[in-house]
Amino acid sequence: MPLARNPGGAMRAAAMYAVLTAAVVLSGCGMPGAPQPPSLDLPVHVSDLSAVRTGDQVALTWTMPTKTIDKVLLTRNVAVRVCRNELASTTCSAITTLEIAPGASASFTDTLPPALAWGLPHELTYFVELDNAKGRSAGLSNGAKILAGAAPPAVEGLTAEMRKDGVLLRWALGPPEAPTVAIRLVRKLLTPPAKPPDQNPLARPAEPIEQTLLVEPTAHFDRALDSNIRFGETYEYRAQRVVRLDVNGETLELASPLSAPVRIDAHDVFPPATPTGLVAAATVGGNGAGPSIDLSWLPNTEPDLAGYIVYRREGGEPASWQRVSPAQPIIGPGYHDATVQPGHAYQYAVSAIGQNGYESARSAEASDTVPGP
Repeated sequence: MPLARNPGGAMRAAAMYAVLTAAVVLSGCGMPGAPQPPSLDLPVHVSDLSAVRTGDQVALTWTMPTKTIDKVLLTRNVAVRVCRNELASTTCSAITTLEIAPGASASFTDTLPPALAWGLPHELTYFVELDNAKGRSAGLSNGAKILAGAAPPAVEGLTAEMRKDGVLLRWALGPPEAPTVAIRLVRKLLTPPAKPPDQNPLARPAEPIEQTLLVEPTAHFDRALDSNIRFGETYEYRAQRVVRLDVNGETLELASPLSAPVRIDAHDVFPPATPTGLVAAATVGGNGAGPSIDLSWLPNTEPDLAGYIVYRREGGEPASWQRVSPAQPIIGPGYHDATVQPGHAYQYAVSAIGQNGYESARSAEASDTVPGP
């Protein structure tokens, strides 16, 4: 017998298939899957902490994070514990707690207690530790090491004197300087440019506002020459003694307080060097040319040289020197004097003049006698 049809059962099967198919499709189109663990809301830990000690003050700087470890933006101030550890430790010996905004350039200055500001130098490490809203730690930052102990005495008697080749700095010698003690000179430019430097690649680059010069112990440990200056600028100098020690392969410094500042205007009031090697050679002339004396000398090497001035006298009287070269300085190291007379003896001297208008002393004399007719 033929099977009887069951229209109702077929329809129910088709409907169930459609429901299953829709469930499969929806589960592949972003429907919630397995539940995720809640965010810990922990800030990213600090990794750029630095510490600099000057006297009994330690300046700490670091950058605050902007996100949590789950890459969620921080929207509230973050609790920061500043830690000062004398021994190697993974726990924080907190000295203060701060509230700092996310992304801020943070800083804190710690004043060392007397027990850490005296005695022999020894290692001290700073950390910062950030907490979430529930007080859970994000972990210690990188360690920033300094030397605790007695700082060296401050530099006294700092003076600055302008020289042609730079600024000569002098200071008073302290107690017998140890081989580990150096002098750090801090130079500040007090006349920065009013506008950005010329973008021409050949233009002179702008001078940094602040620079340092470390003077290692030498036989003359009471002076240093700063030759990296520019005439026309004004500078301020301060100095400090620096103890430098190797601790576990790392060089740590312990610096004295900065000295009182000295100020100097770097004016170029220095003439060029006196020319040398002057020689004179007389000629009789001929072919319609009269007698003359030709002069030559060794060229100066100053970059700001404007030229030379030629002087002549006859008879050897000191007061009889007269300028015989033109009003404008001579560019090259030579001169042709055609204003001489046959049978006369002449003495010559040459000076150099800078672009600042300052003239050197006259050179050693050179003389010759013009042959008679």
